[in-house]
Amino acid sequence: MPLPAEFHDIAKRVNNWGRWGEADEIGTLNLVTDDVVREAAAEVRTGRRVPLALPLKEDGVQSGLIPGRINPFHTMVQINQEIFGPETVATSDDAVTMGLQAATHWDALTHVSHSGKLYNGRPADTITAHHGAQFSGIDKAPYIVSRGVLLDVAAAKGLDRLPGDHAVTPEDLDEAAEFGRVTVKAGDIVLVRTGQLQVYLAGDKHGYGYPSPGLSVRTPEWFHARDVAAVANDTLTFEIFPPEIENLWLPVHALDLVEMGMLQGQNWNLETLSTACGEVGRHSFLLSAMPEPFKGGTGTPVAPVAVF
Repeated sequence: MPLPAEFHDIAKRVNNWGRWGEADEIGTLNLVTDDVVREAAAEVRTGRRVPLALPLKEDGVQSGLIPGRINPFHTMVQINQEIFGPETVATSDDAVTMGLQAATHWDALTHVSHSGKLYNGRPADTITAHHGAQFSGIDKAPYIVSRGVLLDVAAAKGLDRLPGDHAVTPEDLDEAAEFGRVTVKAGDIVLVRTGQLQVYLAGDKHGYGYPSPGLSVRTPEWFHARDVAAVANDTLTFEIFPPEIENLWLPVHALDLVEMGMLQGQNWNLETLSTACGEVGRHSFLLSAMPEPFKGGTGTPVAPVAVF
């Protein structure tokens, strides 16, 4: 089914193709300038650190809902092996097979395409089986360190968790910004808390994935207007699932990644962060969320840390 006119209208309004030149491969990460990082460093006042990643484990967050996205399969390849001879230092090594987007991760700009195109107008067939993404692979995403802002949509509404059918709207984001007494600025990395991860943490991985609250198709314009550098949340699918517009699957992915060139992240654990923001009385912090630089990767695991 062709993408509807409503989608294409939004796409035109948020499109960043050519904004940083025809050769650009990193999109809105261009907004994370040296000045932005220097100002973000001023957010560190106490040194308190809050980890935001889920553990990588065989019984992880993936339930089979997304084909091929397997939880990590961890094996030991050496156990206390004296590789240099008897009574020498012994080593233990391990190996892992996993989907790069299995747990807490970033989607690269090449994670989705639409109408045969990727970010900046490149052909979707530049992604190949043997080499992955020729352009805008996750290895091209540099230095993901900036000011982080938690928009705690659930807490702003006085809820532990949003209902499974709740599409997070621009009005919700405004409400959460007011709740956190924070103004989103150019180059910020925005974290949107729905509380949905509580379902997974309680042991229900199927209920975590479906149905799920998530971002509305209306939110890309909100992020575009504020020149946000990247967005992540605490859900499996990032956007509301099932979709708010019948048969329009993953429109927010397409608008964020393809049209805007904005990285997005999923399965971030924002529960402890929500508590910490309440305790310190602010919803902004220094965020380090460096990607593992898999060459040609369309996504990567990440272990983000918020520093107050």
